[in-house]
Amino acid sequence: MYTRLNQAQPYALALFRIVVGLLFACHGAASLFGVLGGAMGGGSIPAGTWPGWYAAVIQLVGGGLVVLGLGTRIAALVASGSMAYAYFKVHQPEALFPLENGGEPSAVYCWAFLLLVFTGPGALALDRLFTPRSTAGSEQDRAPEPSTPVAA
Repeated sequence: MYTRLNQAQPYALALFRIVVGLLFACHGAASLFGVLGGAMGGGSIPAGTWPGWYAAVIQLVGGGLVVLGLGTRIAALVASGSMAYAYFKVHQPEALFPLENGGEPSAVYCWAFLLLVFTGPGALALDRLFTPRSTAGSEQDRAPEPSTPVAA
């Protein structure tokens, strides 16, 4: 069973990346263009408004890059940082815990994107087209063999 789960791991990670990136991009599109219900109940954020408009651009562009798996780790790092900023500057001053201050989406997105920074994009990512793959038998990929004591 574990063997099959391990074989499916890159595809499960890709599905996670695609879903999280798409949801994040939808937040940006709603805020920038007023689609999907708009920003906070309707409408769009005026261009250049700090920090909302800039956050929406990060959401749309970063989410799109994560969906495509293009520059995934960098895009996820920027997205994670923007959500950490949103949590600590907007939500945390209202109350300590995310359930109390309405910051659950910011906290979850922050940690989800931080996970992608460390795991990478998984399967089905455009990143794989641009990064060279090393051969399995190269000297750099092999772990050093443990030294064995010589019998006297």
